[in-house]
Amino acid sequence: MTENNASNGRGAEHMSDYWDLMLRVQQVMLRAGAASVTRIFDRDFAAVDPTAIGRAYLTLGLSMLRRPGDLAAMQASVLSNMAKLWTAGWAPNGQAARDRRFSGEAWESDPVARVSRDVHLAIEEATKEVLDRFPADSRERLSVEFYTRQILSALSPSNVLALNPEARARFLATRGRSLITGFSNLLDDIERGGGRLAISTADPDAFVVGRDLAATPGKVVFQNDLIQLIQYEPMTETQFKRPLLFVPAWINKFYILDMRPKNSLIRYALERGHTVFAISWVNPGPEHAGKSFESYMNEGVIAALDAIEKATGEKKVNTIGYCIGGILVNATLGHLAATGSDRIATSTTLVTMTDFKQVGEIGIFVDQVRLETMRAHLEKTGHLEEHQLRDMYAMLRENDLIWPFYIANYLMGDKPPAFDLLFWNSDSTRLPAAMFLWYLENIHIRNGLGTPGAITLNSTPIDLGKVKVPCFAIGTKDDHIAPWQSVYPATKVFGGDVRFVLGGSGHIAGVINPPGEKAKYGYWVRDDYPDDPEAWLDGAEYNAGSWWPVWAEWLESQDRAKKVPARVPGGGGLDVIESAPGSYVLAR
Repeated sequence: MTENNASNGRGAEHMSDYWDLMLRVQQVMLRAGAASVTRIFDRDFAAVDPTAIGRAYLTLGLSMLRRPGDLAAMQASVLSNMAKLWTAGWAPNGQAARDRRFSGEAWESDPVARVSRDVHLAIEEATKEVLDRFPADSRERLSVEFYTRQILSALSPSNVLALNPEARARFLATRGRSLITGFSNLLDDIERGGGRLAISTADPDAFVVGRDLAATPGKVVFQNDLIQLIQYEPMTETQFKRPLLFVPAWINKFYILDMRPKNSLIRYALERGHTVFAISWVNPGPEHAGKSFESYMNEGVIAALDAIEKATGEKKVNTIGYCIGGILVNATLGHLAATGSDRIATSTTLVTMTDFKQVGEIGIFVDQVRLETMRAHLEKTGHLEEHQLRDMYAMLRENDLIWPFYIANYLMGDKPPAFDLLFWNSDSTRLPAAMFLWYLENIHIRNGLGTPGAITLNSTPIDLGKVKVPCFAIGTKDDHIAPWQSVYPATKVFGGDVRFVLGGSGHIAGVINPPGEKAKYGYWVRDDYPDDPEAWLDGAEYNAGSWWPVWAEWLESQDRAKKVPARVPGGGGLDVIESAPGSYVLAR
């Protein structure tokens, strides 16, 4: 084929791709139909509240106008920074080298990209200087900082095809095919979201739950309306006499604790000789709307304790709770202490807040006004859809969880990565109305769990100060969901001995950090616990590697009873219902 004919052939192929894409657009629009429009323009509840944003900007703007001297100084600072940028625009930018949005070499070598990048970074820096002049503890400042960051992140030149040198080079090298593929990816995400844009962060076909993830052998030995209880096959000839119960969060699926064999905390506990049980929560539907926080305690943790006693004969159990699952464990501990029960022998909580005075940016989405808006919405739906909470969490780290995937999927035309943690993160669940509203009002807004007598469960006032069982609490240094400074108060709230360890990284990666040569993050420890968490960190000792062995040694030191022959699921007082991971976890 001659060069001219080859060029014509490629042109015809591109036109065919274009017309296929247009046909796909029509098909997606028809399938989404009225439901798409309804979801896109739904004003009942959304992660972003325009009224709250307007109120925060108005309050801060009026405050600025009352300080004309500071306002003039701010304007002068912005102009000065822009002038410095213009005169030094062609010098290497150290700040850009540290910013992952602009880490590629092309951002330095391409003059258009370089100038647009440096102007954007200068605007971000000037904006930060302006906002730093307002009181740090102001809710309005926190809101304005957050939403201004969202706007600036969206306006980054890395998100614009013409200004992003890597996306532009891909477009030219593929003769536009990358953009056609990217648009097709966009349609896939709109279709998968039922009319709303659900940006793919992981390849949805890369893993199969029960084969690639959540594949540790076990059996479902108990179930009710809220849980399936999994008992895992032993991996040692003998096991510790006291069983171990994993209580995951019910915002996502339980298998964050049982990913692949190399990073499964459940498998790790089995290999150390524990009899391991795990709760798998139901993905709630309209029929679960009335399930309360008490239901999650009674039909979740307490029902699991009853089932474990039947299966093993052991009344006392070690528990380990993750995130909101840890909050439920703490609440259950308070209830058991109030009723004189000692069924939980030790408690471990992972990235679990015990004090909600400083919840970080997540507090922007949760206040009494927003609660009433949500209440009106949930009265109609019966549950919070999984994407509504996931969108909130994504906005807390928009330059990690939103815009990189926008660039890769749509501008570059790449397929989403096969990444187990992000696959799990996208496999979230709905939340029943009664439970979620009670939790937000009584625990998140009123900080009731850490306040003696502030909340009542099963008609019993709760006081965590009466909890005497040994506790082990893990926070993570870069956690954007459960700030470690709000996890640390566990050292003061409980009435018994508490061991606190601070892991590196964030809410997920900092927890799923198995031992071995490739352990990415270290941890900090200290034997005493001053009132100020930052003072604790100043005197804490940093250790490389995983915190898992530290926790395991602590747990095993609490249980010096002799070991027993390995327990096989179905070999005790409970029959096998089905194989792990069970059916509840598979509901999408």
